[in-house]
Amino acid sequence: MSTLPEVTIAGRKVGAAHEPFVICELSGNHNGSLERALSMIDAAAATGCDAIKIQTYTADTITMDVDAPAFRIRGGLWDGRSLYELYQEAQTPYEWHAALFERARDLGVILFSSPFDETAVDLLADLGAPAFKIASFEAVDLPLIRYAAGKGRPLIISTGMANLAEIEAARDAALSGGAPGVVLLHCVSSYPAPLEDANVRTVADMAERFGCPVGLSDHTPGTVASVAAVALGASVIEKHFTLARADGGPDAAFSLEPPEFKALVGDCKAAWRSLGRAQYDLVGSERGNVQFRRSLYVSADVPAGETLTKANVRSIRPGDGLPPADLDAVLGKAAARDLKRGEPLAWDMVAT
Repeated sequence: MSTLPEVTIAGRKVGAAHEPFVICELSGNHNGSLERALSMIDAAAATGCDAIKIQTYTADTITMDVDAPAFRIRGGLWDGRSLYELYQEAQTPYEWHAALFERARDLGVILFSSPFDETAVDLLADLGAPAFKIASFEAVDLPLIRYAAGKGRPLIISTGMANLAEIEAARDAALSGGAPGVVLLHCVSSYPAPLEDANVRTVADMAERFGCPVGLSDHTPGTVASVAAVALGASVIEKHFTLARADGGPDAAFSLEPPEFKALVGDCKAAWRSLGRAQYDLVGSERGNVQFRRSLYVSADVPAGETLTKANVRSIRPGDGLPPADLDAVLGKAAARDLKRGEPLAWDMVAT
């Protein structure tokens, strides 16, 4: 029985002893359409992902409508936009949530969300969300973490921008607040994040430091960082999703389309299966090839009594003769009988 830490989400065991739990993040790529949001759930479920995630906030619960420099984004994908304007566009209206959860239930796929204030936590708890995701910008909001933890569901916390002390404080707030488990996701809070900033080795370090399941919330292009994270011990992978990048949307530029996301799911799970365990014994798929390893063969006819030399004994494939390591012990000995070219060499063919 594995002693590695794990968390249970909607009956699924999440941890290093289990295949990676892949989360399809819809974010604001519904582009303000409930019909599109429902279609995204359909398409996401078809990728084979383990869970679908949305975000639960309104512009007024996440920020304020203030015309001041501090409330305006500088640089990056959303340069020049006000926070209020961006979140008005990207929000998933509260009144959509029941329909989205119902669609996910009909499809048999896990749906949960990131709450950004207490009203969002209450809504999601009432809808039966099996877990809460704390976004990286909210990882320092310990009152919000404690409130969500008080609902008795696991918390998945993105750690982007948080230092070690802040990550520890967030984990401790979740556990002391009543969460039955915590997953920490390494995250680079840049949209998109360049691969050279991904630093996925942090995943393994986090697992050692914090003693809980870890993973990656991946904002880099493509799938390579996610697969690398699985190889380094990620139990959870979260990646943004869209029906088509050409359709636009707040996060479309760094989101995967359905065929790409399906490939991500397959590659992450295959990467986990390939890890296996450290071992040096023969495995089943190798057994049929043992016969083709090198061994000692008679390479030229040798009359009985003639000396065995490198001219008439060689190490070649296949592997039915003596081990190549015995070559020095054989050379200089006499043939015990007439030896034919192509015979595998055995000790009873060598005079001692």
